[in-house]
Amino acid sequence: MSRKIVAIVGSPNVGKSTIFNRMIGDRHAIVDDEAGITRDRLYATCSWQGKTFSLVDTGGVEIANAPFQQQIRMQAEIAIDEADIIVFVVDGQVGITSDDRLVAKMLFKVKKPIILAVNKIDEGLHSSNAQEFYGLGLGEPIPVSGAHGVGIGDLLNRIVSKIEIEDEVKEDDRITFSLIGRPNVGKSSLVNAILNQERVIVSDISGTTRDSIDTPFTRNGKDYLVIDTAGLKKRGKIYESIDKYSAIRALKAIERSEIVLLVIDGNEGIRDQDKHVLEYATHLHKAIIIVVNKWDLVNKDQNTMQEFVKLVRKEYKFLDYAPVCFVSAKNKSRINTIFDELDKVYEAYHTRISTSLLNQVMQDAQMMNQSPDFNGGRVKILYATQVAICPPTIVLHVNNKDFMHFSYLRYIENRLRDTFNFDGTPINLVMKARRE
Repeated sequence: MSRKIVAIVGSPNVGKSTIFNRMIGDRHAIVDDEAGITRDRLYATCSWQGKTFSLVDTGGVEIANAPFQQQIRMQAEIAIDEADIIVFVVDGQVGITSDDRLVAKMLFKVKKPIILAVNKIDEGLHSSNAQEFYGLGLGEPIPVSGAHGVGIGDLLNRIVSKIEIEDEVKEDDRITFSLIGRPNVGKSSLVNAILNQERVIVSDISGTTRDSIDTPFTRNGKDYLVIDTAGLKKRGKIYESIDKYSAIRALKAIERSEIVLLVIDGNEGIRDQDKHVLEYATHLHKAIIIVVNKWDLVNKDQNTMQEFVKLVRKEYKFLDYAPVCFVSAKNKSRINTIFDELDKVYEAYHTRISTSLLNQVMQDAQMMNQSPDFNGGRVKILYATQVAICPPTIVLHVNNKDFMHFSYLRYIENRLRDTFNFDGTPINLVMKARRE
């Protein structure tokens, strides 16, 4: 089940990022009085009244030819196009501006819920200013103060009232995976190469209402569903030509996947954008496979592949568990290696360990390497239980959570990986104190 996407849009310096931070309860976005601070979209998970949605902050849209304004406007337009619900933020102390009317004009073209939030309205102060914004023709404005938290609950109530709880559809052992990556790394070509392999039967069902390209298929008796994130409707070429990745489109695909294939251009090497794209998958605890495409264009010797793997491990230190595949979508070479890893990673993502075996590993790990003295004591893992799969989630019952040093937690994770098949999957380790 895919979470709804809620995008915050508006002109510069109206307090979008402050409201974003208030809604998620964290100072995640950079907040500054200087206009134009937020250029790329920021993403976070937000929960309210039992409903969870994805919240996206965007850069300010203005008429003036400010630095990066073309890119900011394109990114905001992507957010408007791809979001399920839009929160339009305006400045209640300034009143309606020409920039507000520009954004409103953009919103008139979309057929989706729009919530008008008038920011910088403190209780009893400027409260009457909110009424002016009826003039934008976007319905009843909600007065809020991102700085002081006034009206944020009302705003969240309005948002979740637009979200219907959907029944989760179980995908009966079907391996669902998506391809993500920056533009021009060959995602669509790779999808085509995957589907054109011998002994692959492609279903007649393709495309969904979620605006991504879904293709179910069967290979060697196993059912798969590949989600392609390439291309945007209508102005796609314009969006893909700028050096930004459409995070919302990728986010939808990632949330609906169990396994995420990060596609890298082997000829160009690793870019910072590759890491940025990957943040969404790791944040959502998805299994990950790194696919190095265009390997046919790389000048190689007998050590080239090993050296590239070392580079990947150096750049993605937090992903040392993710397998690396080298392929050429153009030549359709080594595509089988992707399926080999998909099958292994799917099994790892669904791994369930018996409590007795898990606790034996914990005991052995502590006997071999005692925890360090940290914050005035040593952590002791009393017992462990696995409470979920996808990803494997293990609760460590400890004497005191404050005594756990991050290096020892990493040691415990490594012992689990050495003992069990966790290739490609994150392990979610949750600590619980004895008296909680």
